[in-house]
Amino acid sequence: MNKCHIIIVTYNAMPWIDKCLQSTGDFPVVVIDNASTDGTRSNIQNNYPKVTLLKQSINLGFGQANNIGIRYALDQGAEQFFLLNQDAYIIDDTLERLADFQMNQSEYGILSPVHTTATRTRLDKNFYDYMYKERTGQFYMDFVLGNKIASVYEIPFVNAASWLISKECLKTVGGFDPLFFHYGEDDNYCQRVIFHNFKIGIIPNTYIIHDREGRTNNKPFPFSEDYFKIKENYYKVKYANILTNHDIDTVIKKINRVIFKLILQFKIKRASHFQKELKILKKIKPRILMSRKINKAKGCHYI
Repeated sequence: MNKCHIIIVTYNAMPWIDKCLQSTGDFPVVVIDNASTDGTRSNIQNNYPKVTLLKQSINLGFGQANNIGIRYALDQGAEQFFLLNQDAYIIDDTLERLADFQMNQSEYGILSPVHTTATRTRLDKNFYDYMYKERTGQFYMDFVLGNKIASVYEIPFVNAASWLISKECLKTVGGFDPLFFHYGEDDNYCQRVIFHNFKIGIIPNTYIIHDREGRTNNKPFPFSEDYFKIKENYYKVKYANILTNHDIDTVIKKINRVIFKLILQFKIKRASHFQKELKILKKIKPRILMSRKINKAKGCHYI
């Protein structure tokens, strides 16, 4: 068990952290706290003395905080790294089974259990959607038709609520790209894992609860500040994807044409919105190009 470390990033995690930590069993646990202000730190210090708590002075986001935890676990001799969301809870012997499988089939750089809702009566909605892209298309058919359940189902993406990453994968792919603060970093990482010829798999009959049902994600008003944040992240995920050859200059030219057309139509306010989007694209272009260059090379980047 000491060869597999659980890594949890927290930020104002009090609604979930007790259930999360109580589900981790005897595995070494590293918590990286992103400057919580709700008592998360004191709760961990007072009630979980075996947990290693790495306090950050600012919110580093999901990926960069995980990189700190991964680096710490590597220095402790870890061979496997289980990234667990603060709002997720491990069920039964899930982690033991994931770890055993990965040790025997090292081509799987990332393994994940099945994600359920808090009631354990349904699949987490996003997880349900991810499994439609499962490589063989058999995941749901096997369960519904009573077929023999496969030992693993290969998929191109699963969110990082409960990833088991191997040391071999980390040494080849690296850690999370600092291009991303929060959201998109797991998309980018899965792209890189596949590029470097590792697989991503779901192990059936292993489970975590992802306790997020009932939260609402309101669609941002067009051209609002939140809209542009989402748009920026979308462009980062799309154009930093080393599995594709999308050219960011093409979309820059396209937006320039749209702006020119709107100005000719005296739609100045709408043109200004696209000018803001264009400014964002030009700003992130050098970072995206650097990201692609780094991530195509093998190495323990960012850790």
